Amino acid sequence: MKKTYLVALVCTLAGSVAGYAAEKEDTLLKDAQATFRPIPDKAPAIKDNEATPDKIELGKMLYFDPRLSKSGLISCNTCHNVGLGGADYQQTSTGHGWKRGPRNAPTVLNSVFNVAQFWDGRAKDLAEQAKGPVQAGVEMNNTPDNVVKTLNSMPEYVELFKKTFPGQATPVTFDNMAKAIEVFEATLITPDSKFDLFLKGNAQAMNQQEKEGLKLFMEHGCVSCHGGTNMGGDGYYELGVVKKPSDAILAGDKGRFAVTQAKNDEFSFKSPSLRNIELTPPYFHSGVVWDLKEAVSVMNDSQLGADLKAGDIDKIVTFLKSTTGKQPQVLYPILPAPTNATLKPSLE
Repeated sequence: MKKTYLVALVCTLAGSVAGYAAEKEDTLLKDAQATFRPIPDKAPAIKDNEATPDKIELGKMLYFDPRLSKSGLISCNTCHNVGLGGADYQQTSTGHGWKRGPRNAPTVLNSVFNVAQFWDGRAKDLAEQAKGPVQAGVEMNNTPDNVVKTLNSMPEYVELFKKTFPGQATPVTFDNMAKAIEVFEATLITPDSKFDLFLKGNAQAMNQQEKEGLKLFMEHGCVSCHGGTNMGGDGYYELGVVKKPSDAILAGDKGRFAVTQAKNDEFSFKSPSLRNIELTPPYFHSGVVWDLKEAVSVMNDSQLGADLKAGDIDKIVTFLKSTTGKQPQVLYPILPAPTNATLKPSLE
């Protein structure tokens, strides 16, 4: 009788513990679903820029074509390499004449979900962003007129622009170049990470340490700047709310202040996406932090002021790695042959 009673008691207690654990997991899932959204399986539609197959293919060719740069060496993919998580594995990008840009290149992957582009949000969308590096002296150092001359010099490009932008008297334009690049970049999304599968209802998609890291990430306020679909990119936030990070991290960069000239925007930046973050070191706009655990520690000290122990930070890092999704598979395009009219490369 006693043995039967003990067995029943043990079974009851085990059932209670299991039920409590299941309830906690269900709460974590519901809290996460209220805060984040999974990366969709298909690229989102872009307002006033229909993503036809022809336009996507043209955009891909332009994205990989270094002849959009004055030197003939630098393409969009140089600084936003689709094989390197959409970034370039540089502290700050190397551009025309081996000049170094002032900021770390943000990933192009999932960038279509950002509220705006660049660290300071000075480009309202991907089309506007595509025009910036082409003209920047420390990047591609070209001009819209030279880009159009280059594209018009290659009959294959001319035909592709006509096909992609039918009915236009002059389809080869700088604006159309940017629109084509925009729709291609919008396809560079990374669905089906372990975290995405979890958000879709598969509670077993993440392991225990990843779930504990997610819980810490939400409880300590990281989601204030890194929620939504892209786990960031939805607004501008001051770097150093609790304590200013080192001068090396700030790098004298006042961020969005350069765009708005508003005092409240000093040292504010568009929050970077944390998706695929393990693939895109170094971190911060200055690119001086190469270790993800160190980056989390800096944010703990400067933004949260939370009492996170080393083990907690390890768990958050483990969770962040669970956001690495299915990387886009891009077949490198064969680009049109140049003609005698194609502008020659210049390093000046």
